[in-house]
Amino acid sequence: MKAGYLMSMIAAAIAGLTSFNAQAQSASSPLAASAMASSPATSPKAMKAADRRLQKDVLHALARTKGLNASGISVRARNGVVTLQGTVPEQSQTDVAAHATESVAGVASVKNALGVRDEGQ
Repeated sequence: MKAGYLMSMIAAAIAGLTSFNAQAQSASSPLAASAMASSPATSPKAMKAADRRLQKDVLHALARTKGLNASGISVRARNGVVTLQGTVPEQSQTDVAAHATESVAGVASVKNALGVRDEGQ
């Protein structure tokens, strides 16, 4: 009798987890995504605020990156696309900056328009 009870409890747990997984997948479906996209949270004002937040997060990540002189780098963000502009002292730092930017949550892609500063600058 204990084995039968144990089996029914396991079956109930599996059924519960399966239905939870189905709900989680339906929330990430394209239909759910389009419903969320039409919500008031995606107003132009909210999108600008999200872009500013992402810009600040990227600037903070660049400032914390070891081996990177980020003083000549400017950052623009729009809908998850981050553009790096400006100059760095060495060519290798352009890749370091791009990798640091990619690691920031919310960054969908990086446009790296960084150049190398002349030694006299």
